[in-house]
Amino acid sequence: MTTPAQSLADLHVAEVALVEHVGGERSFRRRLMELGLVPGTRVELKAIAPLGDPLELLVRGSSLSIRRAEAALVRVTPGVRAGAPAATDRARAALPSAPVRGAP
Repeated sequence: MTTPAQSLADLHVAEVALVEHVGGERSFRRRLMELGLVPGTRVELKAIAPLGDPLELLVRGSSLSIRRAEAALVRVTPGVRAGAPAATDRARAALPSAPVRGAP
């Protein structure tokens, strides 16, 4: 049984999820995707500010803070194990590595 999708704003501290979809206006989507929030990426909610806004995320080894309203536009699949690689990492690992031409 699969876990239902929810927004990034609905996660609890230390919960890990996979990004499914980034919504919102085009310029907003582009900015979040430039920061690493692309579909298939593992994201962890590290902390929530005392007043509930902003949220601190761990994305691809970098810390990122976004507003709760922005996080509500990012659909995620929660419940990914902390040590589980993202789907893109598994796909990369499955590809055979080719030798570099000219390398000894």
